[in-house]
Amino acid sequence: MTTPDIDQILQGLNPEQRRAVRATRGPVCILAGAGAGKTTTITRRIACQVAAGDVAADSIFAVTFTDKAAGEMRSRLERLGVGGVKARTFHSAALGQLRNLAEEPPGQIMPSKAAALRQIGNTLPKPYRFRPAGDLATEIEWAKNRRLTPQTYLDGLGSHEPPIPADLMQSVFHRYERGKRDRGLVDFEDILELAIRMHDDEEAARERFQARYSAFTVDEYQDVNTLQQTLLERWLGGRDDLCVVGDDYQSIYGFTGATPRHLLEMPRRFARTQVIRLETNYRSSPEILDFANKLVPRLGGAEKNLKASLPSGETPEVRPFTSEDAERRFVVERIKELHERGIPYEDIAILYRVNFRSEDYEEALAGAGLPFQVRGGNFLTRPAARRLLNRLRPPNATGVAERVRAAAVKEGLLPELPEGLGEQETTRQNDLARLVHLAEEFDAAGGSVNDFVADLKARFTSEGGGRGVNLLTLHRAKGLEFEAVFLVRLEEGELPFKRAKSDEAVAEERRLLYVGITRARRHLFVTRVVGTKASRYLAELGIGPQSTRAPLSGAGSRSAADDPAVGALKRWRLQRARDDSVPAFVVFHDSTLEAIAAAEPADLVQLSEVPGVGPAKLDRYGDEILQALSAVTSS
Repeated sequence: MTTPDIDQILQGLNPEQRRAVRATRGPVCILAGAGAGKTTTITRRIACQVAAGDVAADSIFAVTFTDKAAGEMRSRLERLGVGGVKARTFHSAALGQLRNLAEEPPGQIMPSKAAALRQIGNTLPKPYRFRPAGDLATEIEWAKNRRLTPQTYLDGLGSHEPPIPADLMQSVFHRYERGKRDRGLVDFEDILELAIRMHDDEEAARERFQARYSAFTVDEYQDVNTLQQTLLERWLGGRDDLCVVGDDYQSIYGFTGATPRHLLEMPRRFARTQVIRLETNYRSSPEILDFANKLVPRLGGAEKNLKASLPSGETPEVRPFTSEDAERRFVVERIKELHERGIPYEDIAILYRVNFRSEDYEEALAGAGLPFQVRGGNFLTRPAARRLLNRLRPPNATGVAERVRAAAVKEGLLPELPEGLGEQETTRQNDLARLVHLAEEFDAAGGSVNDFVADLKARFTSEGGGRGVNLLTLHRAKGLEFEAVFLVRLEEGELPFKRAKSDEAVAEERRLLYVGITRARRHLFVTRVVGTKASRYLAELGIGPQSTRAPLSGAGSRSAADDPAVGALKRWRLQRARDDSVPAFVVFHDSTLEAIAAAEPADLVQLSEVPGVGPAKLDRYGDEILQALSAVTSS
């Protein structure tokens, strides 16, 4: 390829981007705010390194965090006339070095930790036996990314909370490592450890690598963990021609062992480091950036105040609602309005903290006939639903609710969710409970197992053919952008997630909210349900206990937050759920209790007319509900 022209490389860049691109010799630390054009900047910088003659293209080693990002970097460089740059993820780079340079190739790589951990998990004491292998795998990855072993695991925990008791988790870690070793297998973390060992112990391999590569670029540096940082230091071999790019405000992968500390401490590690800030945002309106910037005083780290390049737009809406149903109706109606104004469904996103929230909006959007796509697996394809539905036999059997309840118990449904559940287990428990609730509703109309499965598919399947409104977690939204974003359920226990106990964990949850806000280009809606505890981050955003708008019911009804009848029904539901050993919302959802309180039924006939109270639930709970309501009216 021809040598790129420097003037062409600099074309269209703002002054801060130009400064970063012209800083062709390391050490360089680029602090790139959300939407500030970091990918453009780092690819142009690499092109400028080659154009200036500072380094040959095939001597540059660029590290990204996904294969997709590595491919995008190579494509952009080729369009700039630069070929031959090695762009890889940490794992693919380490594996390539072991295969090409090491004296002995690595062992066979485990396709996944899940299968091995599922077997180990099945032998755990009963309260923990059904925990998803994914939660255990995440914990082992966290430990190994911090270079902890089973022997040092307990000492290295600090304020970190494992998904099961620490001594039990240590035993799982021991058994996992022993089983892997006995089968001659390695996992992805082992690949990095083996590459570190190769650079430490094999002089010929180390010298070949260091002779080949002399300049390094690392993207998304805020997400580097201790294991990756150690390998990077071996690659450098005491040299300092390094450029890192990142945003500590978007460091959200602490559960993998990642920390923004490596980014923030780079000027201390390399005395000559040039620190360059990219603070011009090309994505979001000024109003959305002003909203996001309210979190900045508490984000800590390297302060960055993003400045908008777009014209003024709409003020973000913060809305409280009297019920979950009202919140969902608002989101659906707003999506319809936005689409009528010309915004494609694909450019609208509903973001939530925990995966089980997807099912609420899958059902709401499907019921409204709106297309949607769930990133990361929809309700019916997640493990809990798949396994439970596979248990329902024979397909023509009736009495669906009892069969689903029995199957859910066999799958490990807990009557109450204990503290400390991992995210995957929280999602699994909620999915199981939701299926029991749906089966209760279905039994009111009657039908077979086959009919129930068909009803589920009709209620939770999009007609969009893989396109439509995006439903995804805040973690999956990182790196994406949408014209309109709905941030739902900003409540304590959801954001911050209930397991976030330490100051460090709460700070990461705050950064997760910042990431969510900065995904929006022109339209941002933030919602919560009254009666739950508002997220502490709302106050940091300048939103009081109530927003400037009154709580909305979606149908003009009174607020249920302080209704004594609702309170009495919730207390009755809690006791009944404990007696039945099921989660509370399997008995009745909040919205149904609120509808019952609003209807003030005097007898079973009037109670049967309330939406959500089918024949099965009327027969099981009807008299108790009327007694609970009577106690309120007579007091």
